[in-house]
Amino acid sequence: MQNFQSLRIVFMGTPEFAVTSLDALVKAGCNIVGVITAPDKPGGRGMQLQQSAVKKYAAENNLHVLQPEKLKNPDFLNDLRSLRADLQIVVAFRMLPEVVWNMPALGSVNLHGSLLPQYRGAAPINWAVINGEKETGVTTFKLKQEIDTGDILLQRSFPIYDEDTVGDVHDRMKDMGAAVLLATVKGLADGSMEEKPQTINSGQQIKHAPKIFTETCQLNFNKTTEEVYNLIRGLSPYPAAFTFLNDKKLKIYKAEKLTKIPTHAAATFDTDGKTFLQFACIDGYITILDLQLEGKKRMAVEDFLRGYRFE
Repeated sequence: MQNFQSLRIVFMGTPEFAVTSLDALVKAGCNIVGVITAPDKPGGRGMQLQQSAVKKYAAENNLHVLQPEKLKNPDFLNDLRSLRADLQIVVAFRMLPEVVWNMPALGSVNLHGSLLPQYRGAAPINWAVINGEKETGVTTFKLKQEIDTGDILLQRSFPIYDEDTVGDVHDRMKDMGAAVLLATVKGLADGSMEEKPQTINSGQQIKHAPKIFTETCQLNFNKTTEEVYNLIRGLSPYPAAFTFLNDKKLKIYKAEKLTKIPTHAAATFDTDGKTFLQFACIDGYITILDLQLEGKKRMAVEDFLRGYRFE
């Protein structure tokens, strides 16, 4: 049994989602002996080198940072061993080789944005919303060879509301995830944490969460309003669902369902040119509220219609 603040912890993560967890550990007094994050990459105007959100936080809090290009690089592995971590924590990072995740005495713990074994994969928050789930949650688990299959430590669930975008779910999840992660660290330190194998019940349908590609984001209006609406909110604000308007890409960030017998063919649009723009589906219409046409800025539909001339 140990005090959790005496554990030597290496934290691995890259985006803003991971910063919330790292901040919770730091504020609780955890001993973060190293932070592993992605290398700086060129981006933005002028393609200046951009630091990850986790690196920025680590620098502001005087935490030791490592940014390996390759996780099997011998120099990196030597640097990692020199940190003498008791525990590694992984939040929104890349896949780890066994030589890395098996290094500390207490192993490596991952925070995953779903109720495992459901939604294993790279984009669990997106796919839960896209599939119209009414509930999701977070899971901490011990890393092992196969992705997202390790023994479960803690889980907590919360509802997904009908109007939630993936951005809304993400923001609630990062706070809950940070709390669950801290509870997991305390439980591992004092020996009260039980590991439970992931079980798949007979007849249980396991849904997966593969990486989101461009083709995933293109709207197909030959579907129900519910399916199209869920795809829009499951990709908003990023990377955003899209269709085409007069051969230009039209990103859609917010929409409403209008369920009625459509008088237009599926995938055709209807507008009064002033107040509404809607696309026909097989059982109704999707009314666009917030959009961005290729080459333009994001705006409300009324502002868009005020300046757009339909061919």
